[in-house]
Amino acid sequence: MFRYLIRRLLLMVVLLLGVSVMVFLISHMVPSNPVAANLSQTAMNDPEIVAAYEAKWGLDKPLHEQYIVYMSNMLRGDFGTSIRTGRPVLQDLAQYFPATLELSIFAMIIAIVLGVGFGILSAIFQNKPADQILRAISVSGVSLPSFWFALLVMSVFCGKLKWFPSGGRIDPRIFNPTGGTGLYVLDAISWGDWEMLANSLSHLILPAMVLGFFTMGLITRQTRSNLLEAMSMDYIRTARSKGMKESRVVVGHALNNALIPVITVSGMGFCNLLGGMVFVEKIFSWPGIGQYAYLSATTLDFPAICGVSLLIAVTYVVVNLLIDILYGVIDPRIRYQ
Repeated sequence: MFRYLIRRLLLMVVLLLGVSVMVFLISHMVPSNPVAANLSQTAMNDPEIVAAYEAKWGLDKPLHEQYIVYMSNMLRGDFGTSIRTGRPVLQDLAQYFPATLELSIFAMIIAIVLGVGFGILSAIFQNKPADQILRAISVSGVSLPSFWFALLVMSVFCGKLKWFPSGGRIDPRIFNPTGGTGLYVLDAISWGDWEMLANSLSHLILPAMVLGFFTMGLITRQTRSNLLEAMSMDYIRTARSKGMKESRVVVGHALNNALIPVITVSGMGFCNLLGGMVFVEKIFSWPGIGQYAYLSATTLDFPAICGVSLLIAVTYVVVNLLIDILYGVIDPRIRYQ
């Protein structure tokens, strides 16, 4: 296992190097002018201001020199300064990423609990009305655009019923927590601040439900298909012939062998949540990495774009590694050399 982890970590370094090259080249080859995106028209008419701006951000150097400078700084832990915010990119990521991480975690909790539960029920009641209803729900989760579903949920639960707040992470009347992990729910529990916990959860439920709906559909379909395949095996028939309860047969025997593909789908779903929640964060005014990435892209903020891309790439690589390790935990027959 140790040798396997060393190989994977070395491959991670190579992969991230390739990602940095691709992101840097693509972001700089976009047919747009970052100077025009960030300076006013009056400033653009002044060559001295334009030249000073290009010199400040290194835009007057050849592309390969810009990349060498960027990589040398990144190896020292300096991801550059955001052109849009004027702050270090790492500082911006540290501010916005916890909000996205918290939202993704709660979305995945909803997706896994409902997805696995619906998948088990759908397999048990195969081709019965309950199965048809659950399959329709799972197909809807996969098919509905997240931004449309977000607008629908907001108009119903925030606009008409007024059960939940319409946006943000926490009410302004509550002290904006600083000095903690940046995960408001975890911080509220550790501090014993139950008002903050209730308020942050009320803001968190709707966007987490919207984001988790798509992954829930995938997990439901994957759980159902794999569970049905496992339940057709000889060892399941043997367990039933011994008089075992059906719940024990399904959960204790069949489900264990059906979990590996479900874990794979869950891991990829978690990564997709981190990297693809721009619309949902925008609709719910959630101050996360999605909004930061969107604003950085619209202003051609190259350091911020590269920083966000590398962060998402690291997340994918780490989650894939954890998934591979979980395979061996769930199935003892899997061993890594």
